[in-house]
Amino acid sequence: MAVIGVDAMGGDFAPLNVILGAAMAQRVLPDSVRLLLLGDKIKITEICRQQGLDTGSLAIRHCTQSILMGEHPVRAYMKKPDSSIVVGFEMLAAGELDAFASAGNTGSMLTGSSQTLRPVKGVLRPCISAEIPLLAGGNMLILDVGFNSDCRPDMLYQFAQLGNVYAKVMMGIERPKIALLNIGTEAEKGNMVNREAFGIMSDSDDFYFVGNLEANHIFEGGIADVLVVDGFTGNICLKQAEAMYGVISNLGIKNEYLERFNYEIYGGTPVLGVSSTVIIGHGVSSPKAIANMVVSAYKSIECGLVSKFGQTFL
Repeated sequence: MAVIGVDAMGGDFAPLNVILGAAMAQRVLPDSVRLLLLGDKIKITEICRQQGLDTGSLAIRHCTQSILMGEHPVRAYMKKPDSSIVVGFEMLAAGELDAFASAGNTGSMLTGSSQTLRPVKGVLRPCISAEIPLLAGGNMLILDVGFNSDCRPDMLYQFAQLGNVYAKVMMGIERPKIALLNIGTEAEKGNMVNREAFGIMSDSDDFYFVGNLEANHIFEGGIADVLVVDGFTGNICLKQAEAMYGVISNLGIKNEYLERFNYEIYGGTPVLGVSSTVIIGHGVSSPKAIANMVVSAYKSIECGLVSKFGQTFL
């Protein structure tokens, strides 16, 4: 039986949206999957009662503390040992959970990923990724989108390796095309880090490198399946895409392609390169987004994503 821990106290609209989302996920997941809500048992039980949910179908691990969205991530993680996030990571590290998902304090989730969990052997730095819809169809994986603001060329190379595995296992792409985000397609373009990364990626037999990709071609499709970038720039790209979707929605524009930018569809962002499955959701997650975040965690477990990373970095 797979056990997925869900941070009931994480997010701007927790615990209500988390509980409703977990209940939605439970209805579509196999019977062999057990969800464990981590958080204030009294609040969780009361909301279940108000919503007419059977508390027997959702296990609860009582936690006396919670890390708020506005708290300093590292300090809060260290000072709140019985918070839902810290307990979730400790259970994950101890093998009591197969995955942990939260829409809570992103910084604390990253702290837990790096301090409580261990990286996959051989991985320099874990990263986080996101799938971006392409106009030509399908999605492109972009990584890093916020874990590592400053990156060395060898870190970018490993992001390509991680993205290559993810695209094969989770996206079903047999031979993913890997590109490096840059200000030009020529090998000599960009800063020192990008130029050196281009050189070592071009000589690689670990993945299929197709060269540099400029930002004005990100959404077209047909060029790359995985886009490698440092976490600072990747986070800006991701938030810009989210903001544009918000503008389009506010203008009342309806378009099938543009609707694929709705964060609810993807649910959460996986942390790649750590020893267990961690999914980070959006702080404003709706019940639908929470449900998809939990389902994403289950898919990662089913596909054996973490073990595939281990095989890559032997």
